Amino acid sequence: MPYEDAADYRFNPFGLTKVWPHGDYPLIKVGRWVLDRNPSNYFAEIEQASFEPSNLVPGIGPSPDKMLQGRLFAYADAHRYRIGTNYTQLPVNAARSEVSSYSKDGAMRYRNPGDPVYAPNTAGGPHADAALASETASTYGVDDEVIRSAYKPHAEDDDFGQAGTLVRDVMDDAQRERLAQNIIGHAGKGVSPPVLERVFEYWRNVDKALGDKVADAFQK
Repeated sequence: MPYEDAADYRFNPFGLTKVWPHGDYPLIKVGRWVLDRNPSNYFAEIEQASFEPSNLVPGIGPSPDKMLQGRLFAYADAHRYRIGTNYTQLPVNAARSEVSSYSKDGAMRYRNPGDPVYAPNTAGGPHADAALASETASTYGVDDEVIRSAYKPHAEDDDFGQAGTLVRDVMDDAQRERLAQNIIGHAGKGVSPPVLERVFEYWRNVDKALGDKVADAFQK
């Protein structure tokens, strides 16, 4: 999606429950990820692996997706608790090239960074490149979006539109039948009549034919 399209696209493109229709924005292949071996030690290479969206290369910045904004700091904190303070030094997580950071000491520290580890400093310690650090500061109107408030509504923002499109235009008859039977099966496990009425209403909001099919199953 071009930057200019995001502000007034027909629904909020950063809404967690929305997808970008391929008819509007076809997928662009950027590469291929090949998994060509199994881990030799599952704990060392899988259990201790850490991934976090705050690890960004120059030229890529975070969007105002509110879930992403929370994960930018939460994932790294989770790894510090789960694996340890210096989890980035483990072979499975360590960068291939030299990395400067403001991290110092803590459990399992084995590298000896030069002092000082604060910025600004006049002793040759690591210092962020201002040109790189500021390149994404105003990306996607972040000043307006990263606040404690709901998303700004767009013209077609709603809770059921995309779900209805999925049922009517993406699923085939067999998939629609399986979906209906799944709903009927779960709703039939002791759900009280007042709640059942809300179930019927909910699925009719998604797709009337699907909701009617669910409701008909309880009229027999």
